Amino acid sequence: MAPDFVEEFGQVLERMREVWLAPNGQPFVIAGSGTLAMDLAVANLVEPGDKALLINTGYFSDRMGAILERYGCQVDQITASVGERPTSEEVRDALSKQSYKLLAFTHVDTSTGVLGDAKGWTQLAREAGTLSILDGVCSIAGEELRQEDWGVDVALTASQKAVGVPPGLALLVASSRAMDAFRTRRHPVSNYYADWTNWLPIMEAYEARKPAYFGTPAVNLILALNVSLAQILAEGMEQRFRRHREMSQAIKEAVTELELSQVPTKNEFAASTMTAPLYPEGVDASLIGHAKEAGAIFAGGLHPQIKNKYFRIGHMGITDSGEVLATISALEKGLKKAGYNFEPGRGVAAAQRILSG
Repeated sequence: MAPDFVEEFGQVLERMREVWLAPNGQPFVIAGSGTLAMDLAVANLVEPGDKALLINTGYFSDRMGAILERYGCQVDQITASVGERPTSEEVRDALSKQSYKLLAFTHVDTSTGVLGDAKGWTQLAREAGTLSILDGVCSIAGEELRQEDWGVDVALTASQKAVGVPPGLALLVASSRAMDAFRTRRHPVSNYYADWTNWLPIMEAYEARKPAYFGTPAVNLILALNVSLAQILAEGMEQRFRRHREMSQAIKEAVTELELSQVPTKNEFAASTMTAPLYPEGVDASLIGHAKEAGAIFAGGLHPQIKNKYFRIGHMGITDSGEVLATISALEKGLKKAGYNFEPGRGVAAAQRILSG
């Protein structure tokens, strides 16, 4: 309720529109994880008996499907092999055969590093008169996203990845179409905490610089979020997109130079916020421990079909060239200790060529 906090929260909401490139969107900032952000999107747009089309690219697409079904939605899925993504033709064909209220997809699936075709899929949804939900937990503020220009109806994320704040905030921006769909619901939202009916007056009050209360906000995290959003906007969204692409290219060139394959089967399927290399022959998850000793923390596999075959490197938020080179150096040291035969320095040199180009 303090005036200085109300001002900070109001700034956060205004800056979110700029980062999401959604000047007319409605931002929501609520204490919770990225899964809550998914819950917020679905609970407020879905009513029992609605139909949704889910484009499935991995573990977190599965989670979105489970959430849709939990709220009584009938879900059809378009899937692809691990490391690939459904084609636009498949999406267009599915949308032409059935009337769907929602199209949902993961922009970057953290389990595979596969980048969805956000612009193309959203355009197809718009042409079909279908609302779109973009799960951007591993993409927003890193991957290119132009929510309003592309017609994305809900773009959601969490505070801890490319936005660059400690975990604990669910963040989303809803379009005017999404808000209209919410306001014309026939049934009450079946989740009390996630109900926009409770949160919208709070967001509107803070933006008008007036105190309001429904649930206690995560004060420290919102102050941190305001700092991070200001830094993001000072860099500029175009430069931020370019920097993420460059850091990603450097990491991926180094991985390729070390003769490691990746989970995404094509370059255009690969995210800019993370890389998912496959273990080379003779190397297993012990690599992660060796790399940690050398100064880099990698994540293990997550997708159940290939969990023990790959690892994950995050390079988002404030990641810079120095961190990229240190990461590749640690990867090389880890590979050497794991018994992998390669020419030391090749990965670092490959990354350096990209970063100095």
